[in-house]
Amino acid sequence: MSSEQSLNSYRGKRDFSRSPEPKGSDPEARSGAHRFVIQKHKASTLHYDFRIELDGVLKSWAVPKGPSTNPADKRLAIATEDHPLEYIDFEGTIPETEYGGGTVLVWDRGTYENLKGEPLQNALDRGQVEIWLHGQKLKGGYALVRTDKRWLLIKMKDDQADARRKPVSTEPRSVKSGRTIEEIAEEDGGE
Repeated sequence: MSSEQSLNSYRGKRDFSRSPEPKGSDPEARSGAHRFVIQKHKASTLHYDFRIELDGVLKSWAVPKGPSTNPADKRLAIATEDHPLEYIDFEGTIPETEYGGGTVLVWDRGTYENLKGEPLQNALDRGQVEIWLHGQKLKGGYALVRTDKRWLLIKMKDDQADARRKPVSTEPRSVKSGRTIEEIAEEDGGE
């Protein structure tokens, strides 16, 4: 499936005349790198969107409790529609009347490495992904494991694991703008 086809669900849920979200039509958005972003999203419920660049789109999961640096934590990760690559830099407020209405903050971003000896799409299809994050807040190995229709995001046991560190609660600022989600909402006229 082409990246244009895989974005049909994303585009079908949004009115781009009202939402500031990127439509995803820039072929120059392909980086050639393996990028990731974690966006804090205060919508109907606060959650974190974990996105990895693959085949011209951002594969996406909603993580209600946010990522952890503790390997004992198994975070629910709900697969969502693919997002355009331009979304990697999106920060702002989506109108409340629109799909996903609420404020979005770029909580972490960087690059990742595939730790498996197979193409990442094959690992996704099998439901067993292992990647190494080179983020500004998160570093080290993370696994995405599918269980039935849901996924789990799990910090792997490595030298970056830290059961005491709680980055979701102690590091609230955007790595893009340095703002908090409340400051972004206030500046954009959201809640």
